[in-house]
Amino acid sequence: MTYKRYRFGRLSLGQLRARRRRLASAFPDLADVMLGSLQSQRRRCGKEGCRCARGELHGPYVYLTARGAERSQLLYVPTELAAEVERRVAFGSRVEDALGEVSAINLELLARGALD
Repeated sequence: MTYKRYRFGRLSLGQLRARRRRLASAFPDLADVMLGSLQSQRRRCGKEGCRCARGELHGPYVYLTARGAERSQLLYVPTELAAEVERRVAFGSRVEDALGEVSAINLELLARGALD
């Protein structure tokens, strides 16, 4: 998750709470969240005499670097699913950004002694 520096000093408690509610309500359905990043790769197959042995690599192939609980894993994304996976990864990124801002708002409210 990327944390940004937020400046909430000029916002009232009501404005902070309203902003937090707006952010939380923007993502009512999190079923499509996919955390990770997409990358395109070209590969060698390893077969002797193949064109890839001469430098003409196969691909490009799309892979998702998925962040798991323990470590990241690289998953192949079939061409017909690439656009949908890209949409879900972008959605996951927006959710992460919103969560970072909600957390920052909660920290600001806590600092002001107004956490509810």
